Amino acid sequence: MKKVLLLVLVVMSYSLAKSQPQTSFYDMQKSYPRVASAVSKYEDTLKKQFAKAGISWPAKQMYIRSFKYDSQLEVWVRNTSTEPYKLFKTYKVCALSGALGPKRMEGDYQVPEGFYYINVFNPRSTYHLSLGINYPNASDMVLSDSIKPGGDIYIHGSCLTVGCIPIQDHQIEELYVLASQARAQGQDFIPVHIFPVRYNNPKSLDILSKACKDDNDYLKFSVNVKQVYDYFEEKKKLPLISVNNKGEYVIM
Repeated sequence: MKKVLLLVLVVMSYSLAKSQPQTSFYDMQKSYPRVASAVSKYEDTLKKQFAKAGISWPAKQMYIRSFKYDSQLEVWVRNTSTEPYKLFKTYKVCALSGALGPKRMEGDYQVPEGFYYINVFNPRSTYHLSLGINYPNASDMVLSDSIKPGGDIYIHGSCLTVGCIPIQDHQIEELYVLASQARAQGQDFIPVHIFPVRYNNPKSLDILSKACKDDNDYLKFSVNVKQVYDYFEEKKKLPLISVNNKGEYVIM
């Protein structure tokens, strides 16, 4: 009887948890002073920008795409899983550490390259506000240092970095509001794709070619991640991506 009662209580607790409005995440974030300030300053402006772009507010899904050499971070949004993503805004990445090439060990000061998602919302960051990404991912765990691959990679404010993706404080405030809204709407995994360069920029492509000239592993890696760039450029939708036992990305 006790086991049955315990099972009923567990089921009831789960049902109650599922029935709670997901917007409580947004409310929780707004309980932090920096987030509350960001919402106060930018939510109305963002709503107007969405309306002007013909996008319903708030976006139920967002996608972040960054280009390391080109120092750009794009925000794409949509409201259903069947519609294509639409570019909403491009921010300038205001500082860069390391060089072209993926992150492979702790302390190499490299910005990762590859396919990630936001796994941390930090409203009390040392760098104003920050959004953590899930480095090391499944590919990194195969290809990076097995003992100390590194970690704690964020998109953040304060415009300085030792391996993260920094933007200006007012920009991270906007981005944090957008990401918090998407999370509140049910997008548990907001994708963040970091490419070495814009593959359609001849100057950037030339820089990448020089970086790969004497590094066959990086050449293979850059060609591998380009497949996802090409897929998105054509369809404005994201493919399903898996990782094989060699650490290579595979489009499903």
